Amino acid sequence: MKLFYTGPVINAELLVVMLEKHSIPATQSFVDAAAPDDGDLARPANVFVSPVDYDRAHKLFYTEREDEL
Repeated sequence: MKLFYTGPVINAELLVVMLEKHSIPATQSFVDAAAPDDGDLARPANVFVSPVDYDRAHKLFYTEREDEL
């Protein structure tokens, strides 16, 4: 798996759902797995996608869209 995103867990969870809606399997894990899960939505998390899907995921979420003008 290849690291796709690091940020607050609330964003990571939403990103995983959005990737899966586009048929891109993704996994999420906390940056500090040893820290207690206290429900903090700002806790840093990583999102991983397979190397095969990485380019497509990157285009979906990081490339500027020309049709949004």
